[in-house]
Amino acid sequence: MIPKTAAEPPPGLAFALEPARAAITLAELIGFRIAGLPRGDGRPVLVSPGLCNTDRSNFVLRTMLRRLGYRPYPWALGRNFGVRTVGPECERLIARVEEIQRETGEQVTLIGISLGGVMSRIVAHRRPDLVRAVLTISSPFAGPPSATNVWRPFQLLTGEKISDPVVARRLEEAVRPLPMPSAAIWSRSDGFVNGLICREGEGAECRAVEVRSSHLFVQMKPQVLRAVAETLGSWV
Repeated sequence: MIPKTAAEPPPGLAFALEPARAAITLAELIGFRIAGLPRGDGRPVLVSPGLCNTDRSNFVLRTMLRRLGYRPYPWALGRNFGVRTVGPECERLIARVEEIQRETGEQVTLIGISLGGVMSRIVAHRRPDLVRAVLTISSPFAGPPSATNVWRPFQLLTGEKISDPVVARRLEEAVRPLPMPSAAIWSRSDGFVNGLICREGEGAECRAVEVRSSHLFVQMKPQVLRAVAETLGSWV
C-alpha cells in the first residue's frame, strides 16, 4: 500500500482503508498519556486544520499542547476551504499570526495539518519576522497535487484547478527551504496523499519524522502527538 515514486497517488486500497484506520486511531487515544513528554516553554503555537476541517479537528492536539505548557491558538478562520478561507495571498492567515504576535509579543510557532501545513510554510516564507518555527503534519508541499487521492475535492472546495499556474507557483514557494527551524511529520502508508511529498528531500535541514498513520485523524494519532511534543521540545 505504498506508492513506488513521489509522482503517483497512494494505492486504492490504502485510500479505501482510511476510515477504518482512523477509527483505530480514535481507539488508541484512550491509552494516550502525556507523562514523560518534554515540557513546553510557554511559546505561542498556532494550529491550522486541513482541507474542509475546522478548529474542532485539532482540539486534542491543542489540549495536549496546553497541558505541556505551551500557549496553543486556534486559527479562528472557520472551515478550511483553501484560498476561499485564507485569501489568495494567505493574507487572512498572516493577519491571524500578526494578531497573536501582537498579543504575546513573541514570534509564533506554526503547526499545520495537511493543507494547513502548506499554508503555514507559505506564511513563514512571506513573514519570517512573525514565525519562530514550522511543523507540518501529512502536508503535501513537496510534490504535485496529482500525487494525492484528494485533488478533485481540493478543486471542488477551493475553486482552484491544480493545473493553474498560480497553484504551481504557490507550491514552489512552499517547498523552498525555510529560514527558521522546521520539521515534517509524514507517513508512507498515508491513503490520501503520497507521504514522499510530505517532507523535503534527503539531507534537507527540515527534519523528517516518519510515522505510521492514516491521513484521517492523523493529528490525533498518539505516535504523532508524541512526535509533535518531542519536536517542539527540541526547539525550546
